[in-house]
Amino acid sequence: MNEKILVLDFGGQYNQLIARRVREQKVYAEIKPYNKITCADIQNAGYKGIIFTGGPNSVYDEKSPHFDPEILNLGIPILGICYGAQLLAFMADGKVTSADDKSEYGNTILYVEDCALFEDVPHISNCFMSHTDYVSELPQGFTVKATTKNCPAAAFADESKGLYGVQFHPEVTHTDYGKNIIRNFLFNVCGCVGDWKMEDFIERTAERYREELKGKKVLLALSGGVDSSVAAALLYKAIGENLVCVFVDHGLLRKDEGNFVESTFKGKFGMNLVRVNAEDRFLSKLAGITEPEQKRKIIGEEFIRVFEDEAKNLGKIDVLAQGTIYPDIIESGKGDSAVIKSHHNVGGLPDVISFESIAEPLSDLFKDEVREVGTKLGLPDALVYRQPFPGPGLAVRIIGEITKEKLQLLKEADAIFREEIDNCPEKIETNQYFAVLTDTYSVGVKGDARAYGYVAALRAVTTDDFMTAQWTRIPYDVLERASNRITGEIREITRVVYDITSKPPATVEWE
Repeated sequence: MNEKILVLDFGGQYNQLIARRVREQKVYAEIKPYNKITCADIQNAGYKGIIFTGGPNSVYDEKSPHFDPEILNLGIPILGICYGAQLLAFMADGKVTSADDKSEYGNTILYVEDCALFEDVPHISNCFMSHTDYVSELPQGFTVKATTKNCPAAAFADESKGLYGVQFHPEVTHTDYGKNIIRNFLFNVCGCVGDWKMEDFIERTAERYREELKGKKVLLALSGGVDSSVAAALLYKAIGENLVCVFVDHGLLRKDEGNFVESTFKGKFGMNLVRVNAEDRFLSKLAGITEPEQKRKIIGEEFIRVFEDEAKNLGKIDVLAQGTIYPDIIESGKGDSAVIKSHHNVGGLPDVISFESIAEPLSDLFKDEVREVGTKLGLPDALVYRQPFPGPGLAVRIIGEITKEKLQLLKEADAIFREEIDNCPEKIETNQYFAVLTDTYSVGVKGDARAYGYVAALRAVTTDDFMTAQWTRIPYDVLERASNRITGEIREITRVVYDITSKPPATVEWE
């Protein structure tokens, strides 16, 4: 790794977004909790710069997270964001005060002065504010670099030491020139060159595992999801036939998805793949079950049991491979939880089957980076850009009891809806779309005769992060074609409705 930036996390909701914005500039960033790294660690790691994240606390609260003041004397450039900016000023002997009735939330007009941080940033632009406190008195050696109507120090700096603070959030899209500001910090202040490339990551990771796993048998649970699929392709590049993938097909995947996964990895790549067709086994366990959470628990537990049975049949396995990605690592390392959780998709397996170690080739990557690796490894777009899909599969898109008949109806309805979206001449901006089979019956007319069948619901959402989501404004003609095809081609469905509920108050999935 030639250069890297430390994102020091003080509990901010945008910590991952900050790291992603840095990596978009081809500079590697890693997130560490403020209380899990020392000044000596930072100095020895050779970071080119440090970014302090935001956080929900007030700096003058004794219980709020603080850092070792010696960080300011390491000679490493620092950018403090929101709480991180207040903390930077506070720890350098400045003063932070409650804004009272002058707090700022949302879009705010920003007035900037010339400095290295604001190169190519207009003197007047929009920024995104979210603060209750503000820096009321700057530390010695610092000067104001930006203001807003209610914030006298919206940005400040001691440029001689490379120390900068911004009260607003440059990492969010609502700040017009946020990307410019982050880029300026990386290249103008930290002196980065931007040498973080996926091709380098792929070759370096493959070489590492080629050496570490030489002569060892590796087992990976392949779900067909993005993470496990890319992990499989990357490990196969490294160790070839010593990788064994177990694909547990619980029968709850979308139409033809099981065959697609098998043909991709077994046919195109020639991998050593074991497909377990366990639909009947899962459906028998789910018979009579209507409560959503109970469905999830049954499917998760049965997945473990099936995987365990297959693993034992394969003989001695040295290493378990997992599609753990960087957000998993970040989340499990927060707060007082010093031990990183196992992250395996088949929870609990290391306690059941003996492994020497666990391989997680994607643990340094965010989801968008994982997709980029998958594309460069030759995985098909249909797999790499696969929509988010719940672990229990279609079981949580069938309201009420799950039967083989209802499962087949939903697979067909869902396939029709996705086809109509995908075939629309004009690209529809939506992030997830699917069909739901309700447990409601409705009267209809088919062939001049009365019909009585299921109501199917269509769902499509647009979102950046899936924490919140808007229902997608799909063109009426697309919805009409989908409805006509579903009711025309599937005899048992007599009515189609479109879900126009955003998140919140609803969730994306129905169960």
